[in-house]
This record gives sequence, structure tokens and C-alpha cells, in this order.
Amino acid sequence: MKKIDDIYTGRRMKVERVEVDLPGGVKLERIVVKPGGAVAMLPVEGDYCYLIKQYRFPIEEYIYEAPAGTMEDGESPEETAHRELIEEIGMKAGKVIPKGYIYSTPGFTDERIYLFEASSLSPSNEFQMDEHELIEVVKVKKSEIHEMIDDGRIVDAKTICLAYKCLGDSLK
Repeated sequence: MKKIDDIYTGRRMKVERVEVDLPGGVKLERIVVKPGGAVAMLPVEGDYCYLIKQYRFPIEEYIYEAPAGTMEDGESPEETAHRELIEEIGMKAGKVIPKGYIYSTPGFTDERIYLFEASSLSPSNEFQMDEHELIEVVKVKKSEIHEMIDDGRIVDAKTICLAYKCLGDSLK
């Protein structure tokens, strides 16, 4: 992939026009969105886990999601997971367990979201939600997560992936 030019460069995202050499020798011009790295974590406490209900303006609705956020420059995925958990649900995790990563939408973006299970939770006195975020913290029984996915209350891809990575067989 060879960059042709920058279409947009912002604080957390870049959009580039690129030339791509596909297998078989075909050359194409494409647009690639480069938002940087991100993390998502499923905070688990006994028979419960924490989700957030957040307003997402591109789809103009509130959706249930796992807490997540963008990595800052020089920050490791683990550091971001700890920071974002405090920022989004006001809890510290004594333990964050890596659960791999996913590509959010590889047809047009290189975004990689690192997945974590967060446990040994305790309230944080550093909690300060971003003023522009419309978030409600929701405590959900683990046993309800599968039903929420099946009936469409959980439609966020990273959250569905985390549910299966962290809760596995208990979702059945």
C-alpha cells in the first residue's frame, strides 16, 4: 500500500488516499481511515458485568457497549484499559487480562481494538467523565448478556466479541 495523499488529518484520526497492489497484480485506489489504536474491556464482578449505555451520534441512538477508548501517544493497550475504565465507569481494575484484538471494519480502516477482561474492581476517586460523553453505567447479570445479544439490545461488535471472549460457554 502506497500513500497518495492525506485527505484529512485531525487530533485522533487520519484519512488517506492510497494505491493498493492486490494479489494477482491489480492496482486500485482506495480511501483508508486511520484512527489509531483502541481498547475495550469487559469489567466483570462476580455474576455481573458492567456495560455503558452511550449516545452515538453517527447512528443517532443510545447503545449498550463495553467501556472502550482510544490509546494516547506512547500508551500501551494495558495502560489505556486502566485509564479508560476509570474514565468511563469510575472503577479501577486490579487485574486486566488480555483477550486478543479485533479489526473493527477492515474494509476501510486499520483500526485495531485490543480486548481485555477487567476484574478485581474497586471504586476510583479519579473518576471524571468527559463532559461531551452521554454515558450511563449499567450493571448486568452475566446470564443476561446472551439474551441481550440475541434480542438486539447489544449490537456493538466489540461488545459482542468481548462477551464471547470473556464469558464463553456461560453465554449458552
